[in-house]
Amino acid sequence: MIKAHLLLVEDDYDFGSILKQYLEVHGYQVSWAINGQRALELLQKEEEMPFSIAVLDVMMPEIDGFQLAEKMIQQSPEVPFIFLTARKLKEDKIKGLKLGADDYIVKPFDADILVLRIQNILRRTQQHTKQPETEDKIKISTYYLDTQNYCLLREGKVQKITEKEAALIGFLYQNKNKLLKREVILQQLWGDADFFSGRSMDVFISRLRKYFKEDSRIKIESTRGIGLTFQVEQ
Repeated sequence: MIKAHLLLVEDDYDFGSILKQYLEVHGYQVSWAINGQRALELLQKEEEMPFSIAVLDVMMPEIDGFQLAEKMIQQSPEVPFIFLTARKLKEDKIKGLKLGADDYIVKPFDADILVLRIQNILRRTQQHTKQPETEDKIKISTYYLDTQNYCLLREGKVQKITEKEAALIGFLYQNKNKLLKREVILQQLWGDADFFSGRSMDVFISRLRKYFKEDSRIKIESTRGIGLTFQVEQ
């Protein structure tokens, strides 16, 4: 059985060392970066052994976790990531959500909880990967969703997107023009319908509306207290 390859970015040597060992005991192959620059170097070499997920400390010198996540999204949009932080500020959590984090865990935390969160994220990611795709490019009105290269194409313009954004667009399009309950979308894409997942989904939906704003025939309508409708006029 191939072990999931995890990128751990943590500048606290003692904590990082312990966490690396703990994750390895639970069956993960862990590449530990002591800072953001080293993490970027490891990401550039990931073709040798791609990362399944990244765990990023937020508070690091020079390149903090948020800045690293922005660079990761450009370089490896298919890699989901979790933020670790000692700060409990609401602004930090919202910033993490806007960047597309799959989870946000405040230190100190129970390491078993981190392992469970990683398992849940990887399970969802693997489910999306295993879903059969009849075509690499899906036509959505005047857009094309490129499911292999994670981008939206329209009139020669390319909008890079993350793997989760691609999965969300694909799921909404499969169920176009019908009202989807929030719980259904959350369970399908986030695996949970808790507060964090709900806020995360709201951020993703806002981004999708911006991506599709050039085509008036595509709308994402919200029905208060129920869910969403991905409307695509034929």
